[in-house]
Amino acid sequence: MGLQFASARVVSAVSTWGLKHVFRRPAANFPGKIALYVDPSLIADLAPRLRKGSVCVVGTNGKTTTANLLADALEQAGQRVVCNRTGANLDSGVATALLHAGEADWGVFECDELWLAKILPHLKADYVVLLNLFRDQLDRVGEIDRIQDSIVGALQASPRTTIVYNADDPLCTAIAERAGNSAIAFGVGEDLHLPQNSVADAQMCQRCSTMLDYTYRQYGQLGAYSCLTCGFARPALDCAAEEVQLGAEGLSFRAHGPRRDASLRAPFSGAYMVYNLLATWAAADLAEVPAAALQQAIDAFDPQNGRLQEFVVGGRRTLLNLAKNPTGFNQNIKIILQDEGPKAVAFFVNDKEGDGRDVSWLWDIDFEELASQRDLRVFAGGIRKNDVQVRLKYAGLDALLVDSMAEVFAQVDDASSAVRVYAIANYTALPPVHSELSRLADLAGDAPAVPEKAARTHAEPQADSLSPAAPSVATTASSPEAPLVVAHLFPDLLNLYGDGGNVAVLERRARDRGIPVEVRRVNHGDTIDFTQVDLVFLGGGPDREQRLASEELGRMKEGLHAYVEDDGVLLAICGGYQLLGRTWLLGDEEVDGLSIVDMTTGRAPGGSGDRLTGNIVLHSSLAARPVVGYENHAGRTHLGQGVEAFGEVASGAGHGNNGDDKGDGVLYRNVVGTYLHGPLLPKNPEVADALLARALERRFRRAGVCAPELTPLDDAVEVAANDYVFRRFNG
Repeated sequence: MGLQFASARVVSAVSTWGLKHVFRRPAANFPGKIALYVDPSLIADLAPRLRKGSVCVVGTNGKTTTANLLADALEQAGQRVVCNRTGANLDSGVATALLHAGEADWGVFECDELWLAKILPHLKADYVVLLNLFRDQLDRVGEIDRIQDSIVGALQASPRTTIVYNADDPLCTAIAERAGNSAIAFGVGEDLHLPQNSVADAQMCQRCSTMLDYTYRQYGQLGAYSCLTCGFARPALDCAAEEVQLGAEGLSFRAHGPRRDASLRAPFSGAYMVYNLLATWAAADLAEVPAAALQQAIDAFDPQNGRLQEFVVGGRRTLLNLAKNPTGFNQNIKIILQDEGPKAVAFFVNDKEGDGRDVSWLWDIDFEELASQRDLRVFAGGIRKNDVQVRLKYAGLDALLVDSMAEVFAQVDDASSAVRVYAIANYTALPPVHSELSRLADLAGDAPAVPEKAARTHAEPQADSLSPAAPSVATTASSPEAPLVVAHLFPDLLNLYGDGGNVAVLERRARDRGIPVEVRRVNHGDTIDFTQVDLVFLGGGPDREQRLASEELGRMKEGLHAYVEDDGVLLAICGGYQLLGRTWLLGDEEVDGLSIVDMTTGRAPGGSGDRLTGNIVLHSSLAARPVVGYENHAGRTHLGQGVEAFGEVASGAGHGNNGDDKGDGVLYRNVVGTYLHGPLLPKNPEVADALLARALERRFRRAGVCAPELTPLDDAVEVAANDYVFRRFNG
């Protein structure tokens, strides 16, 4: 320590004073940020202040709750603790927490997954608690394997650190295996018999890339897994939860710790909280915290940061919680479903930098589980409330648009006080909702304030909500009698960007017109006779999954090629779109494609990190309205001579196939390929109807009769979402 360290402390102190006393803002990040500019080794210089050691808590979901509970338990045990309790989890947040504290016994630090590599090599923490890894903010952090590589590198740079990891998650187990640090495995030691969600983030072996086999799953990819090919499997658990009880009013389980056992209970529920508490116990046990101290911390846990925080507003119990990815939302839905009484649920979703700009993950949330609930009112708020409303519509839920929780309470004001209110918000949407609920609760039992404007419902219907390319008069598919067959190719592998939403839209829009539909999910290892199919959907996936899918497609190549040449309708998105060409991009490797369309996809000059990312607006011959979506691809696709693009990139909004010719995707016969996800069809109903119309025309033509035409549908919700994107991003 020398002049740099002393200077860093001075600038930190000055900035802290200025933020608190001049700007009236919290000093959670900035003092540490500027101090690190002055002294890049600041964290290493400050680490000796922690007399007994430190713990880093990392993972996609649950970091803040677990870190705060562990800090509380240590304090209950009489330890002095430094903790970045507000969730400032970059190196600047850790540095700020250390600068603001004096000597302590323990440091407990929540760390962002990608920033652990900037923190751990300096902090040299005794333990890293790895909770889970789920897809989150793909436009910012990329694929999960990038996160894995970063965490492995951080651990290898701190070889004396012990990793305490969730062995039920194969992605975490792979990190522990690769890093080589001392490791303690925790997990749930029994089948909780929970209903499963439609999307999991790890289907394949982390060693040999074959499909994993599960004895049981808890949720997502968490469970008892094994690879029948190479032997990769969940290891023996050093810390296990058993005798788990989950109920509407709380949870309990018996925890077998690394050193001792404990019986734990909590007044909040959810399988994910079992994992958070088990991880907390594993770390607390290693730090020699008595079980009684942890239980006292759990009993006193009263989060003031919006994570599982209870309010009473106008006599109504209200629960606020954070959810920032599909797994988080799905686990919140499980909590809501445990409530058997009448309820109102408001979902607030933003797309600011801290959230990730891409909202395609909304289509990986199983909102359909709420559709069967009686006495349920649903609301959509946040910057991307229109997208939420569209997603809820296709889940069978009629959501009202709101700008605030005050509007929610105004809408339920005529209901009984027994109505339980839930507010689920993503990262940047949480603070304003939290602030508003705190204000409303402070009215001390008064009725919630009714905003001047009533909560808005649906957008007004638009006259031009159907494309001229789609027929527009009534039909029932009475002839031929068989249902329209939609083949969804490899949904177990190619599900990266809410791709299944495209199939959900096609199915719903057909059924709403009285057209019978059969969706055939063609999973890995299944076969399909394309002569019996009317419409094919092919999505995109991570590299490991896409490689396996491409091998399967290679075996189907002849049948799929014949289907396309017979004017079969095919929608292909992102990686699935690339596969149709003569070459496509697998990671940084250019490989042979299916050669169905004359096009090639190659590497960007800067490699896989050189991505074309952002919201995009097209003008397409398939739609009168602009076509909107999101793109996130490293490949540069070039169409062959005379091959038509799906659409032309509108000014100021998007890159397209290669960033140069301003075309996106391809139109070939009845094939539509595009980089637009989000997914594509929900906000672009004209394109969905064009695909359905072409599939019906082909089917009826083959039967020797005229195809019926499609009735118009009420697309007000879809059009409002389309309009929002067009206005915001068309420049």
